[in-house]
Amino acid sequence: MAEIQTVRLHLRAPRAADAARIAEMLGEFEVAGNLARVPHPYAIEDAEAWLEAMPLNPPPRETAFMIATHDGDLIGNVGFHERWAGIADIGYYIGKPFWGNGFATEAAKAALGWYFDASGADRVRSGVFHFNEASLAVQRKLGFVTIGTSDIHCLARGETVMHIDTELTREAFRAAIQ
Repeated sequence: MAEIQTVRLHLRAPRAADAARIAEMLGEFEVAGNLARVPHPYAIEDAEAWLEAMPLNPPPRETAFMIATHDGDLIGNVGFHERWAGIADIGYYIGKPFWGNGFATEAAKAALGWYFDASGADRVRSGVFHFNEASLAVQRKLGFVTIGTSDIHCLARGETVMHIDTELTREAFRAAIQ
């Protein structure tokens, strides 16, 4: 699997040894409550099950990267999954102690550049729960546009939440990162 280096970050494949740190980050309701498919509380067993389910050589549309600083501190995750036929969805999180430092933008930018090159795809989709202004700002910086809204069930919150659906084309991404 590919590894990506940015100015401050190293994006790499998830490892079994990451389970405790993943559980720690996703154990924070403020993190889990911004994600659709993460339960709360989130236990080490949840992280271990997620890691065990990771394919060894996934296609780009099913690839996950752990986000680490260059000194090895694990701070989050960014990855893709095919939510719509032929169109990948990008998702990401940053551990709460690392919020507000631009890490999500830096990691998502690197992952998207890799994805467009590796997949040949012309677009990706994403979105945020309506209250997650910080994540929407990340997407706007990268060229995402709103394409609608939907109601998505949030496991951590135990309820359906309004979701702002976004999309990014290869051309809009290239223009945004110039």
